Amino acid sequence: MRQIILDTETTGLNTEEGHRIIEIGCIELINRRFTGKRYHQYINPERQIDEGAQAVHGLTQDFLQSKPVFNQIVREFMDFITGAELIIHNAPFDIGFINYELNLTKQDWKSLNEYCPIVDTLIMARQLHIGQRNSLDALCKRYNVDNSKRDLHGALLDARLLADVYLAMTGGQSSLFEEHQTIEPAQKKSKEIKKMMTEQRNLIVINATMDELAAHEMKLQKMAEKGKCLWVEE
Repeated sequence: MRQIILDTETTGLNTEEGHRIIEIGCIELINRRFTGKRYHQYINPERQIDEGAQAVHGLTQDFLQSKPVFNQIVREFMDFITGAELIIHNAPFDIGFINYELNLTKQDWKSLNEYCPIVDTLIMARQLHIGQRNSLDALCKRYNVDNSKRDLHGALLDARLLADVYLAMTGGQSSLFEEHQTIEPAQKKSKEIKKMMTEQRNLIVINATMDELAAHEMKLQKMAEKGKCLWVEE
């Protein structure tokens, strides 16, 4: 099984305001093992970076000026991820931006989910740890993943942290329904978690589209900028 842990950094929160991707970081797993292969690219967004976003990732317009634009790297990027299962924390945000960039290329690219199945580790974490904080930093602390070098966000660094968190989160969770709790094989438990996430339990569910989820997340982030927002992970 080939999986890609993916993260992006952007010029701001909302594609509706023309914000763009400025960094992509991907780490490859095969059969839950690191292969050493990765994809990492800085991108010239051809626009200004919001001050709030720059404070988060530290990337400047001057640094990115000499980097390729997305249109120049899209083929290499898509070749690297196509066919793999994408593991993303708060997937609607990253997917919304990638789909926006694909559309801007005018090269007839389809939506990302046409090329890759996608797992959102934020949804997974919320189902495993109900009522608890499930930001990447919170999960690192919960699963004893060292994030001491994460002074600023970076796509490749965050992808590596997420990979460690994902493997810990799906690789030996104790069953709450067993009289004697035991550690189950990682692969078996991973399948159980995915089954739990996809079971419909005979309910009729109308799922939001990726664009709608991304727009919702952007709205929450804007609310958080004006003050504390209970629905945004800190």
